Amino acid sequence: MTPAAWARPAAAQAERLTLWDVATLGAAGFLFLIYSQFWVFPILGDAGDPSASGLVRAIFLPAYAAGVALMALSPGATLRATARQPFLIALMVVVGLSTLWSIAPDQTARRVFAVYCTTLGGIVIAARFTWARLSEVLAACFAALAVIAFLAGLLVPSIGVMHEIFPGAWRGVWPEKNALGGIMALGFAVLAAAGVLNPRRAPVWWTFAGLSLLMVVLSTSKTSLVSLLMGLGAMIFVGLVRRGPVTRLATVWLAVVGVGLVAGVMLFAADAVFEILGKDATLTGRTKIWAAAMRQIELRPWTGYGYGVVWDVKDNWAPLHAIRKEADFTPIHAHNSWIEQWLGLGVFGLAAFGLFYLQTLALGAVAVFREKGAYLAFPVLVIYTLMTLTESMAVTYNDFRWVLFVIVAVKLAWPDREVERG
Repeated sequence: MTPAAWARPAAAQAERLTLWDVATLGAAGFLFLIYSQFWVFPILGDAGDPSASGLVRAIFLPAYAAGVALMALSPGATLRATARQPFLIALMVVVGLSTLWSIAPDQTARRVFAVYCTTLGGIVIAARFTWARLSEVLAACFAALAVIAFLAGLLVPSIGVMHEIFPGAWRGVWPEKNALGGIMALGFAVLAAAGVLNPRRAPVWWTFAGLSLLMVVLSTSKTSLVSLLMGLGAMIFVGLVRRGPVTRLATVWLAVVGVGLVAGVMLFAADAVFEILGKDATLTGRTKIWAAAMRQIELRPWTGYGYGVVWDVKDNWAPLHAIRKEADFTPIHAHNSWIEQWLGLGVFGLAAFGLFYLQTLALGAVAVFREKGAYLAFPVLVIYTLMTLTESMAVTYNDFRWVLFVIVAVKLAWPDREVERG
């Protein structure tokens, strides 16, 4: 791009789309939608095991190819953007090395390849688009998912609504209501951000944001509703901070006080909070899983058991057998992203993820004061942080939530001026 092109108003540039631009936008959207797995449950149903289905694994291959193709279009930008997040590189190195000590090295090797491709998808999307364009790419995907979920619940309730467990709760095209609620909470944040960053199409994106809110309500997932409201609060926080120095100071002070109050309530009156949310003190058995998983971590704290295999190896000597006995049921993951990393990747993997996460949070905090992209990044980080406490959604292969986090993390380190120079 020439200096004259840089000088053109960003809004004018944003409206000029070549056929090549449309193709790259389509590839990014296709990649993201495939990783959303909205198509898996309708194919397999309740009894299906996605990790064991050859058909499901094959359908992810075009998403891998889309990521490689986008990288091929701008390899220099992809490499430079990746280098801005050194702890992500360190994390991927530990993931790969875990094949050496995995309790199922063949499975780990396959899943290392899958998570590398998944992570690459997030990197190339972040490296290729400005914040405004990126928000609309993601918003279009979430709008499509919201419509699909709504139509599934309305027209095919045998799929879209739960009947045995939590009867009447909507699940859209995912296995259970919390999956729908969590996805739509993230979708609300992305759609609302697209409305703020692209004022000309704001009515469209805010309409779909309203649909996402409706889907969270229909899912009856209180945790997801709290996450959505926290994301909305984060967006309002960004708006107030950017209004001026006086408003900024007052907003930051109120936010610090508010976080302190919430922490105090959770520390000293957690039972009351659980009662309001309709949860038991074990978080529906999650604390049992955490305790059992920590006991297995104590046996191999430095290395863990290998990436992506703890919950699939069912032999009597494997960690899942002991966790199942202690928890009185068979979990499918640790229900905590931090415990999951320690269990699979050991201390070094946990440290690498922790440093990557902290670097991203620090960049997000700085962006609140400097970047309009904070309208997208900060709410997503708030919601993602809350979800990592009760779900294993970090460093996950074929999972768009990990893709979304990588997109935000890399984009925070790769500002719009770098994209425009590309």
